[in-house]
Amino acid sequence: MTNEKMLWAPWRIGYILADKSKGCFLCAARKSHDDKKHHVLYRGRNAFVILNLFPYTNGHLMVVPNRHTRHVADVRGGEEIFRLVQMCVDVLTRTLRPHGFNVGLNIGRYAGAGIERHLHVHVVPRWEGDVNFMSAAAGTRVISQSLGELYVLLKKEFDKGDT
Repeated sequence: MTNEKMLWAPWRIGYILADKSKGCFLCAARKSHDDKKHHVLYRGRNAFVILNLFPYTNGHLMVVPNRHTRHVADVRGGEEIFRLVQMCVDVLTRTLRPHGFNVGLNIGRYAGAGIERHLHVHVVPRWEGDVNFMSAAAGTRVISQSLGELYVLLKKEFDKGDT
């Protein structure tokens, strides 16, 4: 037996095996009528809110413009996008009670964009001490809640409408 340590992450196999040539999964979520399947929490006129399937922390959301673009200049409905960011912060504050937030865009692969082709805004709740020994020792994040459970919790709040 080697001295290797293993951390099981069975939810990642879907991403690893997915046919990435099929197109944009964010556009697929926008076009679908099955919000639960795609983890869509809220739909606005020009943008929607979706759970990040591979989150940095529990409650990591994305506000996604309907327009499929990688360029900020092409985004329409900017005020609505920021209203949805505010809604995300309000809902997460009420439900998960984080101590702070990171909100931002990763524009381009070299800026950390995992999804370059469809611009989106990250809303990442943060807690005191959320960077624990797992990050330092194993380069790994620990997410404390399943996406399904989180979806049900947050969906109730987003369904209330403007918060």
